[in-house]
This record gives sequence, C-alpha cells and structure tokens, in this order.
Amino acid sequence: MTELLERITINPKQCGGRPCIRGMRIRVSDVLDLFAAGLSAEEILEEMPDLEADDLTAALVYASRKLNHPILVA
Repeated sequence: MTELLERITINPKQCGGRPCIRGMRIRVSDVLDLFAAGLSAEEILEEMPDLEADDLTAALVYASRKLNHPILVA
C-alpha cells in the first residue's frame, strides 16, 4: 500500500500544492471527479493516457485515507 501512495506527490509550486499523480499536473481530485462522473477505470485511462492503472488505485487509496481520520469530540 505504501508503494501505491508514493505515486501521489505534493509540491507547493505545482497545482497550488494539491496532491497530484507522479509529479504530473493531474490532480488526485481530477481522477476522483472522473470516477464520480461515472467513467470506468478503462475510460479514464483512455481519456488520460499518461496515467497507469496503479495511479487510479493510488488516488482512491489516498482519498480514502484522507477521509478516514478520527474526529475528537470534547
């Protein structure tokens, strides 16, 4: 799983510091938006030929980990 997450890069000088795929200007949110729009993994890879299947999985894992954090209630 760690190997997949290494595909996600964050550079403050690129895309406003938003998480991107392998240093490209393809944001994790771009990939998630395409999935949310109903595209399949195969369609996304056709639409964005610089991506690899593991990049799509990495975007999903990254998003899942970012959303799955504890909230402490006082």
